Amino acid sequence: MTIQQAQERVDEWIKNYGVRYFSELTNMAVLTEEVGEMASIMARQYGDQSFKKGEEEAILADEMADVLWVLICLANQTGVNLTEAFQKNMEKKTTRDAERHVKNKKLSS
Repeated sequence: MTIQQAQERVDEWIKNYGVRYFSELTNMAVLTEEVGEMASIMARQYGDQSFKKGEEEAILADEMADVLWVLICLANQTGVNLTEAFQKNMEKKTTRDAERHVKNKKLSS
């Protein structure tokens, strides 16, 4: 599935099942909540925290998909073509950071 197809599928789902998009501000709050849930799993799975009882079944991929879902909702609501935005962002990073990371002594060790 392409990014554009994902944007279209989310839009269709909202129209068929979601009644309407939540407001942009609500979706921004939901995005923050979902990123927090993802961070919690990361801290427990890869960091120093341990899982609380009942949290062991938390699935990182599902939380990442939740983040992506809400980000796509926000893009659709605000008229952002994520394919174009991502391509431009990759070009920016490639131009700006062409040698930055290769020359970073912290990364070569």
